[in-house]
Amino acid sequence: MGKITGFMEFERRDRPYTPVAERVKVYREFVRALPDGEMAQQAGRCMDCGIPFCQTGCPVNNIIPDWNDLVYRNRWREALEVLHSTNNFPEFTGRVCPAPCEAACTLNINDDAVTIKSIEQAIVDKGWSEGWIGPQLAHRKTEKKVAVVGSGPAGLACAQQLARAGHDVTLFEKNDRIGGLLRYGIPDFKMEKHHIDRRMEQMAAEGVTFRTGVHVGVTLTAKDLLGQFDAIALTGGSEKPRDIPVPGRELDGIHFAMEFLPLQNQAVAGDKVAHPILATGKHVVVIGGGDTGSDCIGTSIRQGAASVVNFELMPQPPEHENKPLTWPYWPLKLRTSSSHEEGAERDFAVATKSFQGANGKVESLVACHVEWVKDAKGAMAMKEVEGTQFTIPAELVLLAMGYVHPVHEGLIDGLGVAKDARGNVKATTDGPGCYATSIPKVFAAGDMRRGQSLIVWAIREGRQCAREVDAFLMGSSDLPR
Repeated sequence: MGKITGFMEFERRDRPYTPVAERVKVYREFVRALPDGEMAQQAGRCMDCGIPFCQTGCPVNNIIPDWNDLVYRNRWREALEVLHSTNNFPEFTGRVCPAPCEAACTLNINDDAVTIKSIEQAIVDKGWSEGWIGPQLAHRKTEKKVAVVGSGPAGLACAQQLARAGHDVTLFEKNDRIGGLLRYGIPDFKMEKHHIDRRMEQMAAEGVTFRTGVHVGVTLTAKDLLGQFDAIALTGGSEKPRDIPVPGRELDGIHFAMEFLPLQNQAVAGDKVAHPILATGKHVVVIGGGDTGSDCIGTSIRQGAASVVNFELMPQPPEHENKPLTWPYWPLKLRTSSSHEEGAERDFAVATKSFQGANGKVESLVACHVEWVKDAKGAMAMKEVEGTQFTIPAELVLLAMGYVHPVHEGLIDGLGVAKDARGNVKATTDGPGCYATSIPKVFAAGDMRRGQSLIVWAIREGRQCAREVDAFLMGSSDLPR
């Protein structure tokens, strides 16, 4: 906790944003940090609630009251040590996590939760600026070789933990740079990539070997991988996107979000993009109301789109949740992202019926409003609302409706690992053999195991998987879960 009466004395104040007119001109982060004194005051709002629901709301179980108290008392370096004890990369989560911890905060009953996410970022950013963060070298080497396949947050966390346990870790990435969706899925205006590069330097000093441009299961066979390593951790993403099988889908100008977003990130990184997908001067329609859709909106606006419309298939959520019913769990309510505020028009309960175009290029989208009703079996089913069909201009359509499971061709099929009913790699998180797949010495964690999820869940699973791999190799493990 912070100050005993802090939650009564200090009002919640979070970090401000750079004004829209300025931030849409660049691809840099636009969240402005609060001074240390104000941040300490915000940490002082952490109350003596008895049961810290924030910790259970946080997937990595951050010890939030402890580091809030330390920040309030101006003991920042100790706060950083507590923060790093549960989270390898708080500069990632402090920027892009939706903060389920704040939803679970006891003060959120009154809509004024402690600014946990902002305090988390302030701690780690201060740690970097003060030079407090460096490599944590293993006390001994085990001579065991471990392959981690996929360099997103799950793979990075898993690789770092295993290297700190003394194993010889090689991290494989099919793209030209390390980071997975952190690198090529999240726009730079939400998280600049030097944060990844800094951690890579730390991990390299700790003994992690990075191998980019290696598509395991394609350019490196699964059989070769099994033969070269004592254990393998599969930490790739859930990359099979959900599609819309409607007339006109084959028209040029209709792209999945992950065909669109990486190209802009490559351009920001200074790469020459041979075939860019640009929203400049176009009427853009983004289908999907989640974080990826929001990223497509912000990127399209920065590219100079003529207009941006965002459709969501589900009904519009309420502006405020029923706190007695939902707290401390993650609530269903209307969320407006910073990208939505930059100029997108939103509509809910909209289903796409077809795309129309000329000369092979999309020009418009035909849609209708729908309602959700119970069918004969009691399940919710979608029904078109008569008389609501409409057509809007659409010169660039971006599909951001989520992902169904990891890509099976290549690595997963090559290894022959069992899959669950949803098409993910099958591995449990409870009991003996946690994170172990059906193939000996092969483990799985992150989105490849659980399906598409949050960065903070990926970090948690990467850390836990590392402990299970370490125990498999050594008979026991001192790594934290």
